[in-house]
Amino acid sequence: MSRHYFTLDVFTDKALSGNPLAVVLDSDGLDDVMMQRIAGEFNLSETVFVMPPEDKNNRAKIRIFTPGRELPFAGHPTVGTAVLLSHLDGLGANTELVLEENVGLVPCSVSGKSATFSIPKLPVRTEAELDLALMAETLGLESSDIGIEGHSYAPCNAGVPFPMLPLASLKALQSIKLNAPLLTQHNVPRGLEDEIVVYTKETLAPDADYQMRMFAPAMGIPEDPATGSAVAGFAGQIMACDKPEDGNHTFIIDQGIEMGRPSRITLGMIVEKGELKSATISGNAVIVSEGRLNI
Repeated sequence: MSRHYFTLDVFTDKALSGNPLAVVLDSDGLDDVMMQRIAGEFNLSETVFVMPPEDKNNRAKIRIFTPGRELPFAGHPTVGTAVLLSHLDGLGANTELVLEENVGLVPCSVSGKSATFSIPKLPVRTEAELDLALMAETLGLESSDIGIEGHSYAPCNAGVPFPMLPLASLKALQSIKLNAPLLTQHNVPRGLEDEIVVYTKETLAPDADYQMRMFAPAMGIPEDPATGSAVAGFAGQIMACDKPEDGNHTFIIDQGIEMGRPSRITLGMIVEKGELKSATISGNAVIVSEGRLNI
């Protein structure tokens, strides 16, 4: 059977930057094993499989696979798929659609090449002890490179759990040389997957609030150019560490620069009575290629 697919670059408005994504249409009949094999064939950080929705009021059901496993939710697949489906439907600006993901329903707003979605689960932040010397060795840094005033290491989960680690400087962020076996040694006793998000308030772009990197060897992703699900969890880190006042807040997070795949994610947060009430992830996506899978 021939199946239609597209690739897009997400969290960018320029082709050949941002985070690449494959979207396979006509995915009915593919079982879990075949989806995982196809994701391995594309060998991108995520591949989306589009199926008819379970509720006809929604646009589509989607499943998301890394080269290593299935995810219940991810940001750049949500943004890219929403932009692509709106384009294929011939819809104009300010389109509203709902994607059914394993984590739940994800409402999306699309305007041309830009999409915004409400995060399906508010982040849960868990206090955790940090073996500072081991983490420094894991990242190829000095212990003094780790830490930002008011910020502390903590796993955050808004659908996918990510340990969040603050770094003191942009130079430290740029200098990371990950030792994946040591990351396993650090994470496994704490019940965490082999992934980590590192971030700093020092940024190359003057209009960015944070610069970030994400490593996920357990998912088959040595490094990710842009990670919307991590930024969704990062909202919990911002709430705990920056303590934003009540009101609407926007944070710009740049990622992928060190990989030569610059990406920009916009995090929107609404805070009421000192608590996070809702959050959104926004970004652009551009269609790069189109083809057919003979499977």
